[in-house]
Amino acid sequence: MERAVDLKKVVITGPESTGKSILSEELALRLEACWIPEFARTYVEALARPYNYGDVEAIARHQAEEERRQSEAVGPGILIMDTWLIITKIWFEVVYGEAPDWIGDYLSTAKIDLFLVCSPDLPWVPDPVRENGGEMRQKLFELYCREIEKYGFKYEIVEGFGEARLNNALRLLKNHQIG
Repeated sequence: MERAVDLKKVVITGPESTGKSILSEELALRLEACWIPEFARTYVEALARPYNYGDVEAIARHQAEEERRQSEAVGPGILIMDTWLIITKIWFEVVYGEAPDWIGDYLSTAKIDLFLVCSPDLPWVPDPVRENGGEMRQKLFELYCREIEKYGFKYEIVEGFGEARLNNALRLLKNHQIG
């Protein structure tokens, strides 16, 4: 994917209920960065039925298109993405046993500067969209890390509660000369 040379792309990822949305929005505000909020939750909440394979693929295509659009619009700076195609690929594999080939192709050519993977060290809070509490959170955390490694992306694990989590993320970004 083409992008501005001075654009730094950061993906905030991790299992459900690990503070991704709050963290990504706070980082975008603090760093005066462009922010792409999570789309999957909005999409699934708007359905009047259970999601299906086609819905998950529509979410994935939207994520890819939004990244492309924002990358072109932002120019130099920082782009913070709340979740991304790594989560969607794992979602496909866990729920349906396979993911569309185009997602793997997309991931293999993507340029992401850093993933911040949120540790499942926060309590899981159930809501109508969440479906992976308990031990599954740790399993998904490990799957996300392995998938990130498989594609050769750099990543750091973010831990801590509240302001400490935000400060840890800011420190990790600074360590990677982002922000």
